[in-house]
Amino acid sequence: MEIGMRIGEVARATGLEASAIRFYEQHGVVPEPGRTAAGYRAYDEGDVDLLQFVRRLRALRLPLDDVREIVALRTAGTAPCATVRAAIAREAAAVEARIADLERVRDELARLQDAAAGIEDDWPATCVCHVIEGA
Repeated sequence: MEIGMRIGEVARATGLEASAIRFYEQHGVVPEPGRTAAGYRAYDEGDVDLLQFVRRLRALRLPLDDVREIVALRTAGTAPCATVRAAIAREAAAVEARIADLERVRDELARLQDAAAGIEDDWPATCVCHVIEGA
């Protein structure tokens, strides 16, 4: 690819929406590119590589602050591997916690389904739903 690509070309090359690219620029995740004489953003191959890197980090659901820090290290020429490992460990722990929470919810829903199987829909007006209120 040649120097001076426009945002649409970069979006196609990276698999990101143009709005996501602008968002990352506005929030300091990636540096803003140069501009053409007409004021258009002008990207180069390095910008494409960096945005693909950001896309991979975000695909792992790493928080934007972590991505910003990792990209800053990479852009400064420092290997961000230790920061990446720490971010991945934090996100893996968060996923495990979400899974445990979802398993608790699943078990409670199954318990309520079993309890509700034999309950009639005809209850006194003072009760909104016996399945939930009786839980």
